[in-house]
Amino acid sequence: MVAAMMKGVAMMLMSSMMTSVESYSMISMKSSSSAIKNGDAFQNRRSFLSSAAAVGAAFGVSAVVQPEAALAGPQIVTTNTGIKYAVTKELQKGSKAIVPQKGDFVVVEYTGYLANGQIFDATHAEGKKEALLFKLGSNAVIPGLDDMVSRMAVGEKVQAIIPPELAYGEKGVCLESGECLIKPGATLVFDILLKKTSIPPP
Repeated sequence: MVAAMMKGVAMMLMSSMMTSVESYSMISMKSSSSAIKNGDAFQNRRSFLSSAAAVGAAFGVSAVVQPEAALAGPQIVTTNTGIKYAVTKELQKGSKAIVPQKGDFVVVEYTGYLANGQIFDATHAEGKKEALLFKLGSNAVIPGLDDMVSRMAVGEKVQAIIPPELAYGEKGVCLESGECLIKPGATLVFDILLKKTSIPPP
């Protein structure tokens, strides 16, 4: 059931994309350079994200919600920065929305995918802890991830399409040999769960 919902969200996100590629400089960022090929997750994602490889950058198009959207799946939102996302896990009814502010510490779980469905990084990868801790607005992560988390409430989970200029830009993530773990101009897909947020000590 969860896999079917995630498939629907990804297909809805991809259907709202248009081909548009622009060049931007990469902002200071930090990410793992380990390419992960997790069998089941890789195959599941590949089946419904493969169409994105031919689509290109996912930004510049407003989301169109059909009348039956409530039955079709989560609503797709396009931010003013070009990120497209859908909430895949909402807060429980009656829960207070706790949204982090710039400078707060946040704890997230995430899985990052290339447009072809291949996992390139995840908090549950071998040798990693189960969550990532970083200071919001500190350039500790790629701009798209920082921006997306700043729009979330604790307990929410989203699936987001992050355009190249908010990810690794036209530089990508490449080795000295010339092999690229993330190709220049790559659009990325992230599943993100915001677990905690806290105000930094004085």
